[in-house]
Amino acid sequence: MILVLVCAFLIPCPPRDLHSTWSRHLGPQRGGDLSPLELADVNGDGLRDVLLSFVTSRNGSAVVLLGVSRPAAILVCLSGMNGSTLWLSPLPEEARDITCLDLIPGSVAETICLVTGTHKMFSAFNATSGKAIWTLNPNYLSNGTLAAPGVVLPDLDEDGVRDLVVLAIGELQPDLCFLLVSGRTGSPVGRPVKYNIVGVGNLIGPQVYVTTNGAVYILFGFGNIQAVALRDIFVQAQNRDSLPPSLQIEEPEWEKRRSINLSELIDIYSDGVELLQMVKAPDSNCSNLLITARQGLVLLRGQNLTPSWTLSLQGLHSQPTPGYFTDDQTLDFLLQIQDGVGMKKMMVVDGDSGSVTWTYNAPCHMKETPTTSAVTSDQKSVFLFWAEGMSTVSPSSDAIPGTGPPSLHHLYLLHPAFPSLLLDLANATGTVTASEVGINDLWKDAFYVTRTTGPSSEGHPAPLVVSKLSLRWALMEGQVVQLEDTTPKIGRGELRRFLSRIKFVDLPYQI
Repeated sequence: MILVLVCAFLIPCPPRDLHSTWSRHLGPQRGGDLSPLELADVNGDGLRDVLLSFVTSRNGSAVVLLGVSRPAAILVCLSGMNGSTLWLSPLPEEARDITCLDLIPGSVAETICLVTGTHKMFSAFNATSGKAIWTLNPNYLSNGTLAAPGVVLPDLDEDGVRDLVVLAIGELQPDLCFLLVSGRTGSPVGRPVKYNIVGVGNLIGPQVYVTTNGAVYILFGFGNIQAVALRDIFVQAQNRDSLPPSLQIEEPEWEKRRSINLSELIDIYSDGVELLQMVKAPDSNCSNLLITARQGLVLLRGQNLTPSWTLSLQGLHSQPTPGYFTDDQTLDFLLQIQDGVGMKKMMVVDGDSGSVTWTYNAPCHMKETPTTSAVTSDQKSVFLFWAEGMSTVSPSSDAIPGTGPPSLHHLYLLHPAFPSLLLDLANATGTVTASEVGINDLWKDAFYVTRTTGPSSEGHPAPLVVSKLSLRWALMEGQVVQLEDTTPKIGRGELRRFLSRIKFVDLPYQI
């Protein structure tokens, strides 16, 4: 008994996430059009911390980079526990994207955060200290500008560290350039590889796709989707035919789609593409391609690039959110569609058939608000989205339903077990520009992090606010919004008991 008591005092308890919610005001955001946000455990306490970047000056203290004056920016890491600042690092330009990952598979190495700028900055930071590990020399991009975030590849130079590829675009659209970058040193792995393509529309990708056989392709395009085998880029970059083992595999179903003249480019889809997502295919070790086009939504089977289903829609401009709504263990998708002035239609699409399984019209004047989801232990997902105030009823009182002011936006949660109601979890007066969901594995909880701007006053820049909300805590405190009359009615006690048993798990939607 004495030994047990001694061990109980000597073995430290894991940190409990006592701060179920916090909010940090980071001062004025002086310009900038992007809102990068990332979650990663940087201090080893088991809780994911918050990384973001914002512009700190538009005039006056701008940085001169390669003869061009650009606004200074800052990379900040906030504690997931209480929102305190863990570290910050200056950036020479506005950041487009922050991605934290382990470049050495299967190791316990420190997490690396890749930061891609809007012009020529591509750097790797130590997530624990915030210090730069390496920065790509911008001279290697020639006259090009980084067009998209850097993408992680297999280990090409066989140094035990995964490598990267960046896409640069010249002043003229057809001038696209791929540059392979060493994940260990940030130096180029060979020379730039150029492709001349012509398209109309958004830049798509680049994204990496690995087939079931292990063949690696890079997907990209302008308003369309084309693929190029990574081995073809590597051969041109190295100017030699010998390939590392990871690039010696071909995918017959993809290769036969090459054009008659045996071009290196493979046509995947060419009809008004606006967005491309990789989503996990059921009972497979590969992903399917979810394509948002001007005409609607298309799901392509990754194995053979044939359509699984097509859904005709108008007004879909934001990225669908994957999650498990039905019982077939296939990923479904939450969509938000502009439906007139100040209204948007929320709908859930069955990922197996492409049919609409849930829909609701919600008031919202905030454009392209972020949506997200989190997986529960029973292989279901809760979906979160923003809208203006709707009639609410407290699950623990008999208050008269009311609506909030139009300027106040509310965070709503949809659970597939109760499709006839929503939970109003929180509200915000500014513009929500980004959101992420993280999982606390120890306590089976999920937390929702938002990046909010404004509202701004005349002559003063809009303040930047970062907030964290525990979902299990918010579920018990939320207000119930009844969407339609149901028979039998859901009892408040039954609802509270159900919500109290929800546990969240970390289950990725991509492979």
